[in-house]
Amino acid sequence: MGRHREFDVEKALDAALCVFWRKGYEGASYADLTQATGVERPGLYSAFGNKEALFGLALNRYYERYLDHFPKALLLPTAREVAAGIMYGAIDVNTRYPDHTGCLGVQGVLAGSDEAEPVRQALIEARAAGEAQLRERFERAQAEGDLPDTAKPDTLAAFVLAVVHGMAVQAKADFSRDVLRAVAEQALSTWPTNRSGTSERSG
Repeated sequence: MGRHREFDVEKALDAALCVFWRKGYEGASYADLTQATGVERPGLYSAFGNKEALFGLALNRYYERYLDHFPKALLLPTAREVAAGIMYGAIDVNTRYPDHTGCLGVQGVLAGSDEAEPVRQALIEARAAGEAQLRERFERAQAEGDLPDTAKPDTLAAFVLAVVHGMAVQAKADFSRDVLRAVAEQALSTWPTNRSGTSERSG
C-alpha cells in the first residue's frame, strides 16, 4: 500500500511555478524545486511526474492566473485598446513580483539544450496560438472599419507580441515599470488609425 501524500499539492505547484518563473526551465534545478516546495525529489516525481511535466502544469497555472489580461483585452472595443490592454497587462505581470520579474513563457523559451527542446516547442506553440487569436481580432477590427484597409493584421499581431516579449526581457533586466510604460506608449503612438476617426490614438 502506497504512503499517504503528506504535502499540499496545490501549494507545491505554486512554489514550483515561482522557481520556473525566476530561473526558467533549464535554470531551475531539482535542488531549487525541492527547497521551494519542501518536497523531496521522489515526492515530486510521485505527484507531478518528471520536471518537464511539472513545468507543463506550472505553465498552465501561469496562463490561467497571471495572463488573464490577454483574453480580457481581446474583448475591448477597438484594436488599439486591445493592443494597449495586452501591453499594459504584461507590464503589470512582469513587474508585480520583485523576486520573479519578467515572463515565465519568455524565460522558458530561452532554454537551449536538446533535453529542453520539447519545452521550447510547447512554448512556441502557445505563443503561436496567442498570435493567431490576436490576428483574428485585428482582422475583425479591419472588417468593422476600426483599422484602415492598408493595415496588416498579421504584422500588427506579431508587432504587439514582439513588444510584449521585449519588455519581458527588459523587466528581467530590472527596467522599471515607468520605463516599460513609456516603451508601450511609444509603440502605441505608431498605431494605424482609420481616417474616419473610429480608431483613436488617445486612450
